[in-house]
Amino acid sequence: MTDTDKNERHNKRMKRHKEVVDEKIQQADKNKGLLLVITGNGKGKSSSGFGMVARALGHEMRVGVVQFIKGAYSTGEETFFRRFPDEVDYHVMGDGFTWDTQNRDQDIASAEAGWEVCKRLLADPKIDVVLLDELNIVLKMKYLDTDTVIADLAQRPDMQHVIITGRGAPEAIIEAADTVSRIEDVKHAFREGIKAQKGIEL
Repeated sequence: MTDTDKNERHNKRMKRHKEVVDEKIQQADKNKGLLLVITGNGKGKSSSGFGMVARALGHEMRVGVVQFIKGAYSTGEETFFRRFPDEVDYHVMGDGFTWDTQNRDQDIASAEAGWEVCKRLLADPKIDVVLLDELNIVLKMKYLDTDTVIADLAQRPDMQHVIITGRGAPEAIIEAADTVSRIEDVKHAFREGIKAQKGIEL
């Protein structure tokens, strides 16, 4: 097959592909606040969530962030997004990873306090995007009732987007979501004895 033949074949394939994509775009005529879930054992769930926070700020949207579990140490994303107090309502509600706290009652109390903050953000129509970082882990550990969380999410303003991150998303959360991404763990430097790196994990 000559280069000319390859180019013609490619152009025909891309033309058909464009027709399919254009038709799907035309059919997508609804607007609504989305519930997005990012789960799985791979690295990058929180990073994806905070990427959407940055994107929302680029569109001059207001954002609420509640971080569960994390809290024993400061992260780069917290340091950065706290530079925008008028645009980002930022809350760190965790006491550290569960294997560090080793105190179930304390973890439950922190989760419940965090959810009270979440409910305030979810009730505010001026907040366009809410990131609930590591909420999936809290639900998996049963520190909060999943049905109650889903019911509260359903009461939020129509155009408010919510992003939930963390491994082990309960099936009910996945079913309630509009978009779900599962990040696969293929390879991780930590298993080779490499410490968590600033700007990458922290």
